[in-house]
Amino acid sequence: METTSSSTTTTTSLPGTPKNKKSGQVLDGSNIMELVGNEEVFSNFVEHKFHELDKDCDGKLSVNELQPAVADIGAALGLPAQGSSSDSDHIYSEVLSEFTHGNQEKVSKTEFKEVLSDILLGMAAGLKRDPIVILRIDGEDLLEFISSPSFEPEMISIFSEIESADQGLSLRDSIIKALEKLSVEQGMPPSSDSWVISNFVEPALLSGDGHDDREKPVSQETFLVEFKKAAESVAQHLKERPVIVAHSENTFDGSGIKRLLANKFEQDKTLNVALENLPRDRNGKMSKEHLRVALDLLAPSAGLPPIGAIEEMDKVVGDVFKMVNADDGKVVKDDEFKKILTEILGSIMLQLEGNPISVSSNSVVHEPLASSSTLLQPSS
Repeated sequence: METTSSSTTTTTSLPGTPKNKKSGQVLDGSNIMELVGNEEVFSNFVEHKFHELDKDCDGKLSVNELQPAVADIGAALGLPAQGSSSDSDHIYSEVLSEFTHGNQEKVSKTEFKEVLSDILLGMAAGLKRDPIVILRIDGEDLLEFISSPSFEPEMISIFSEIESADQGLSLRDSIIKALEKLSVEQGMPPSSDSWVISNFVEPALLSGDGHDDREKPVSQETFLVEFKKAAESVAQHLKERPVIVAHSENTFDGSGIKRLLANKFEQDKTLNVALENLPRDRNGKMSKEHLRVALDLLAPSAGLPPIGAIEEMDKVVGDVFKMVNADDGKVVKDDEFKKILTEILGSIMLQLEGNPISVSSNSVVHEPLASSSTLLQPSS
């Protein structure tokens, strides 16, 4: 993940987020909403940005003059630099196309303001739904965990889990797998990141005494002693070189579906939009095999992740589809299709209300925050 940028300095903790959020920066879109919502402030903001971009001072922005703004929006969205990925380059092209309406060579200040407002509000809505917390991991929380009463029982549990999954692992591999299971709450940056492995995990494994024996199978007692040494070394490296991590988490509890189903007008409108582009046979009927596609189209309005994004959610959806016999491939009329889709949504809601699914993600920010997008930086 590239640097996520915002000018917010909120420090309020979010429910369920790691305890070291006291030093975190919460990006929830509120500062963007505040900026766009204040007409005078936003107009001044646009005036400054437009003047900054209008290099030839002709009162309009050419495609070339828009490029810095497009690059800034990409950085604020967490995209890699233009030219590094065909997928992200497509998004950059879409952003530019929004400004130029696909074919304009020049963009007026009014058009620039309207499109920028739409893009910023979209970003704010995404951050409100899934806030991001920027954490600075400096080894303090990891040292606190190592010295806490919970360290030994938690590591014994992790060791047992590792052993049962893969018996006969070497000490070295056991330590690596155990570090992967530590969370940002315990002060460990995500060691699934190859950069974290090469800069923190590998040096820690090389620094311990007796590391020549680390390729041999390990007992629980030896594991606890050697893991503590490795973790202390990781903490020391973090102290010397703190890591910035973008943390986000979400809980799917059915509340989004409940809100959608409670508003009949919104429900009907959303269903109609989802169905309008689905294929029909010559009699105007639809196959039930398209129910998953329709559900995916409804997902943002129902507070659900895309199908395939979260394994636990896919299992819930799969169980519900079996329960309503949605995969029998029969062809039905629009009303019947909508009825089945609504039934699926209701069943998923009940499943999630009884057993909410929580997911979190942690991404290392590989660039310092100071070099991130200047899109929302205060005017100088």
